[in-house]
Amino acid sequence: MTDWTELSARASMASHRLIGWIYWDPGAIEAYTTLGVENGFGYYIASRSAPLAAAGAEAVAAAFYSIHPGFIDVSLNLAAAATTWSEITDARNRSVGEGLRTYAPEISDELASMAAPLWAAAADVPSSGRVMFAAHRQWPRPEDQLVSAWLALNCLREYRGDTHFAILVAEDISGTQAGLLHDAHLNYPGDWIPRSRGADDAELEVALADLEARGLATDGRVNDAGLARRERIETRTNQLTERTWRAFGEGPTRQLLELIEPVGQRFVDRIDATAGPNWMPAARERRST
Repeated sequence: MTDWTELSARASMASHRLIGWIYWDPGAIEAYTTLGVENGFGYYIASRSAPLAAAGAEAVAAAFYSIHPGFIDVSLNLAAAATTWSEITDARNRSVGEGLRTYAPEISDELASMAAPLWAAAADVPSSGRVMFAAHRQWPRPEDQLVSAWLALNCLREYRGDTHFAILVAEDISGTQAGLLHDAHLNYPGDWIPRSRGADDAELEVALADLEARGLATDGRVNDAGLARRERIETRTNQLTERTWRAFGEGPTRQLLELIEPVGQRFVDRIDATAGPNWMPAARERRST
């Protein structure tokens, strides 16, 4: 029988790798800067949240879950003062098309052919409670079918993100605590993930104290119980996002994985070269201790 949970986990890794590089791509940031945002500040926030940004910074911060609301507020205010959400999206999309054709040209035609079935899968799953997914699903799509396929895959990736955050809410795990648990899950250095998302010393102290009170951390570090809780959350996320890949179909899902997995590391290498070795943790394997 098909192990859909395992396929869901593989598809998550593959999609994060094919998507994540664009958020630190120098060409994309330059294109964003030319729209009038000095030094391209907040490009990640503005480009990713563009389909939802008109709802305001508080809505975007709620949807992003673990990124500091202050950073989101500044980023969106700068973007709104300089340009439009559609122009931001168009600039990002041009960089996506250029990057895919440059860094993995051998997959471009086949990936482009998957645009329609990927969007059909997105249309076939429920949007209730999944705000980022719904916003991306309704956003205008480009004529370039390669970019459209990338956007469809990103839409399904946002479905997973919304689902993951819903589980964190149900587990009463804050955004800062989610970062701490993810650090431990990946064997990242200390508190790198929550700090990269804007958490300060005071927020980390509060988050760790609560984790310790719940038996999920000891002496300022996530313990075995915390790791087990994080693993359970990951498994549940994989299970609840099976439906996206069931909607796409087993054969097409395996075809997509066979296409992306061999080139995935190239895009991780792009992140390493443009941002550093820790960014986009969801695109990375667990490190050995």
